[in-house]
Amino acid sequence: MSVIPDPIQDGLAAGWQVTDCAQLQADQTLEADVVIVGSGAGGGVTAEILALSGLKVLIVEEGALKSSKDFKMREATAYPELYQEAATRKTKDKGITILQGRTVGGSTTVNWTSSFRTPDITLRYWNKRFGLSDYTPEALAPWFEMMEQRLNIIDWPTPPNENNDLLRRGAAKLNIPTGLIRRNVNGCWNLGYCGMGCPTNAKQSMLITTIPSALQHGAHLLTRARAEKLAIHNGQVSTLECVALTADGLSLTGRKLILRAKHFVLSGGAINTPALLMRSLAPDPHGLLGKRTFLHPSMASVATYTQRVEGYSGAPQTTYSDHFLHTDRIDGPIGYKLEVPPLHPLLFSAILPGFGAQHAALMQQFPHLHAMVALLRDGFHDDAVGGSVALVNGAPVLDYPVSDFVWDGARRALLTMAEIQFAAGATSVMPVHERAQPYTSWAQAKTAIESLPYKLLQAKLASAHVMGGCGMSDDVRLGVTSSKGRYHGLSNLSVHDGSLFPTSIGANPQLSIYGIVARLASGLAQELTGKPAARPVRA
Repeated sequence: MSVIPDPIQDGLAAGWQVTDCAQLQADQTLEADVVIVGSGAGGGVTAEILALSGLKVLIVEEGALKSSKDFKMREATAYPELYQEAATRKTKDKGITILQGRTVGGSTTVNWTSSFRTPDITLRYWNKRFGLSDYTPEALAPWFEMMEQRLNIIDWPTPPNENNDLLRRGAAKLNIPTGLIRRNVNGCWNLGYCGMGCPTNAKQSMLITTIPSALQHGAHLLTRARAEKLAIHNGQVSTLECVALTADGLSLTGRKLILRAKHFVLSGGAINTPALLMRSLAPDPHGLLGKRTFLHPSMASVATYTQRVEGYSGAPQTTYSDHFLHTDRIDGPIGYKLEVPPLHPLLFSAILPGFGAQHAALMQQFPHLHAMVALLRDGFHDDAVGGSVALVNGAPVLDYPVSDFVWDGARRALLTMAEIQFAAGATSVMPVHERAQPYTSWAQAKTAIESLPYKLLQAKLASAHVMGGCGMSDDVRLGVTSSKGRYHGLSNLSVHDGSLFPTSIGANPQLSIYGIVARLASGLAQELTGKPAARPVRA
């Protein structure tokens, strides 16, 4: 069997500037043209474009630098090493589980590769509600095209696995349209373990694309370094203070780093970016910082089939339906996107309802189980204002009240998913709800789902998509940042991540971040260098 090339190990051997701050023996002071906090979708794209444009770039990452040699397709090691809070991050009331990456490459290292452009209907709403007149499909198309080429985002040529095809077949019987998901992969082995880091380097995450490119062009990467506080004077950021973390990422070593730059870019994600700004006492005259933080609150439905489904094998997400995003007005009853998650025993057993014998009986049928998820499109209605980030002893916590408006969408989504699963031949369907049971007919499931109590900790919610909190608008009464990603009131600070979005996207957000940030970073590079930004190309 041929050896899989490891670009990370090769780069380190070639002399990349990478500092593991867990190993620091003394405090450090470093300088750069631009300091970027975070190495995920926003930070990775920004780092490459700025480094290619000749700027001295310093990247700060709280997680560790891992590579394909570390990705063993084992949940027990992947979640503690690659996710925020070991994949147990939750909202303040513990009602919603939030899956976010914490490693070089951020969530792009552990996501399921689903790539959608920002929906036209979402952009039209931003134009109308937040005055983002230059955020149109036509204006963004060149940037999406550039990043699709850079990251090999293409139609997936391999037929869907059974897990995904059950969504297609069930929906077809009900005349519900479905589509195929584009993926950012190159030479994919179709393993199905994308959420644990790609062991073959097929996933075109920031870990093996933009971050290596930036390092090859002189960028400096700090790992296991937590961005603690920005020093702000006279409307500018002068320095960033970071603290070094131990090798396990759980404690502080006592070492500090002071980073100086002409410009600072925050790309830590839609929970950590607002938190850093709050710790720094950034100007917030209209009380908008950390507000309107959005998830795609997601419900799941589990079905049992006679045939083996093996949801753990094959590309994790290849089929979707947007039908229920378009059945009502965008600012009407909450809509939802239907997708299929991969099934792996640790994470799946943690969300599966029930205890004891009932839970064990379901897990014994694991190869025959199928799950479907509905991503609720939050943020387009007065009763869907999302959540807010606050600090508890300096650490971020997302408070996300779930309104009756959102619960109504959850109920309708569970009904839709159960009907599709039965149409595809399920022998039983069970909503992921603590009061639910496996139902053996659509009629039985429909009656039960209508009568279930929709309350936190009973109806289980989760999300891997966090957006907002530093929403864009050139009207300072409506946004924390401008349409160019600049933080209002701080002349040398930009935000380049999903916290820019004024609402949820209504689709998996990675490509939205790639395209929008490529545009913002290119504008920033031209401003800082006086020359057109360099255009990244796929190696």
